[in-house]
Amino acid sequence: MGHHKTRKQADLAKLEMTPMIDVVFQLLIFFIVTMSEQDVLAALSISRPQAQQVRTDSSAPLLQITIHKDGGIINGQPLNGARAQEQLSARMARLASFDPNVSVVIKSTNDAPHAKLIETLNICAREEMSNIAVFSL
Repeated sequence: MGHHKTRKQADLAKLEMTPMIDVVFQLLIFFIVTMSEQDVLAALSISRPQAQQVRTDSSAPLLQITIHKDGGIINGQPLNGARAQEQLSARMARLASFDPNVSVVIKSTNDAPHAKLIETLNICAREEMSNIAVFSL
């Protein structure tokens, strides 16, 4: 007599998902860690713009303004007194009439009043100077 065992649902093999997910994450971590950034960058197609002609004219006008607590210096010449801003305005207007693309470098000390810096920037705007750099000393 043959014994036929009836299998119950509980006896059937189950497919465990936890070890499979662990293996997938380990493989993912392995490939991320072993992937080199150079490999990614080497495969990128980059279109670079052509180099433009850079102006290297050493005779380009440069206006250096240093603002102090007691006054200022424009291209090495001191500006002091109540008419310092008027002198600065006149010199900047004269220089802007020669070349409106003049480079202006404004250096302001920590103890200089903020209003003097703003007035100097306003003069630059009035004379339509746009190539301006501001530094604090």
